[in-house]
Amino acid sequence: MSKIIFFLDEREIINFVKNENMNIQAEKLNNSDTHNQRIAKMTFASVYPMYLAKVEKKGRTKEELHRVIEWLTGFDNKKLQELIKENVTFETFFQHASLNPNAYLITGVICGYRVEDIGNPLTQQVRYLDKMVDELAKGRKMEKILRGS
Repeated sequence: MSKIIFFLDEREIINFVKNENMNIQAEKLNNSDTHNQRIAKMTFASVYPMYLAKVEKKGRTKEELHRVIEWLTGFDNKKLQELIKENVTFETFFQHASLNPNAYLITGVICGYRVEDIGNPLTQQVRYLDKMVDELAKGRKMEKILRGS
């Protein structure tokens, strides 16, 4: 029997460990019913002010935030205000949404998890929104945030 020996430098080992940790975290998130239920029951109205504060603190506008939300969900300003006033949960919010067909193009890490690897559809949709708000706050160009639309 022959042995195969790999020589990895420190950076390769660190990257391997990070990737393994991210995979473990993604598995935990995908399998965490309590986490998914907590997100489903959270109200959009309770999170919206934090989204707004985050983007305005970084010099972006309420109109830009609404444009991002409309791209993802199809909700115009009037419908968005109705949903906030009704204090709907994220579950109801995304049940009423017409998710953009290009939402699958939203990739990357948010809250320590790869958005594209999240198994629960509702949790993934909420994280899509989180990711887009994060990109807006970080100063990314609107064209890129809206995935070329």
